[in-house]
Amino acid sequence: MKRFLSLIIVVLAVATLTFARPVLAGDIANGAKVFSANCAACHAGGKNVVNATKTLQKGDLEKYSMNSLDAIKTQVTKGKNAMPAFGGRLKEEEIDDVASYVLSQSEKGW
Repeated sequence: MKRFLSLIIVVLAVATLTFARPVLAGDIANGAKVFSANCAACHAGGKNVVNATKTLQKGDLEKYSMNSLDAIKTQVTKGKNAMPAFGGRLKEEEIDDVASYVLSQSEKGW
């Protein structure tokens, strides 16, 4: 009986890991709302009105090593150059969500 139960657990674990789709760290739908309320003024459509060469387009994110959730979350949290820090304004979950949204949109081409 223990062997059968162990087999079932292993099969379920393998099936879960095999068929689970990769998920981003945050809720993309909520990230869209956070982006609209906090980021779109400067980054509408994945652009950048302050520095036109540093957009949120996939190629630019890759060029400036900003093509990971961790890099985007750090940028949003701490800010850099002309971009203000949102760490004191947004909850950690909102930052996760907006980073997931930005990465997702960059993959889609905005």
